[in-house]
Amino acid sequence: MSKTEGALQYMKAVQEKLQHVVETQINAINHAATTVENSIRNDGMIYLFGTGHSHMLAEEGHYRAGGLVPVCPILATSLMLHEGAVASSAFERTMGIATAVLQRYNPKSTDTIIIFSNSGVNAVPVEMALAAKSIGMTVMSIVSLDYAQTITPIVDGKRLADVADIVIDNCGIPGDALIDVYPNGLKAGPLSTIACAFILNAILVEASIRLGSDESPPPVYISSNIPGATKHNQELIEKYRSRNPHL
Repeated sequence: MSKTEGALQYMKAVQEKLQHVVETQINAINHAATTVENSIRNDGMIYLFGTGHSHMLAEEGHYRAGGLVPVCPILATSLMLHEGAVASSAFERTMGIATAVLQRYNPKSTDTIIIFSNSGVNAVPVEMALAAKSIGMTVMSIVSLDYAQTITPIVDGKRLADVADIVIDNCGIPGDALIDVYPNGLKAGPLSTIACAFILNAILVEASIRLGSDESPPPVYISSNIPGATKHNQELIEKYRSRNPHL
């Protein structure tokens, strides 16, 4: 094996998976972009939520150059990794947490939530979807459908894909890792973060283009290093600050 054969194998595998997303999920992505567009036109917010490593997708869409301003992450320290990874894995399987986490953000029925969960069966993401639907929010899920089918659900036999209004498959495999690294079947090279970020940004770009078809520009952040960015961004931040506790 060459010094870079493993790296090249992983990059090729990821490219093939992303192409599979393009070929099989574009209709769902179109539906998702329409939902995001409609929420924003109706003065709604787009909330992003995930537990464990999936919380990174919630931060991926938040306060970044080229990102939509009315996008807000739902963040709870106990469900993230930085203050106790082992504990966070237990918390994401614990029932009764999601409603309290969601209520902090005071969401409305005009809002949309995108929930990331690679396995699609842990208690908190499923209950988050149920809590959001109970107040009339549109619920999208980005999951690995193949992975979800291999695991027994925790919440009343429901998987995230069973609850969501719009389901997008990240085209991942059970266990997430793509590349064999030992003869006993041990694998490395996870896909889910890359694939989910790819899908999320495709949705947000499509929605931004549609919103930009009006006479006014879409509410998109400009990189702070670009001339005129400070004034542009500050005006948008002031508009949405009251609905995003992380600004």
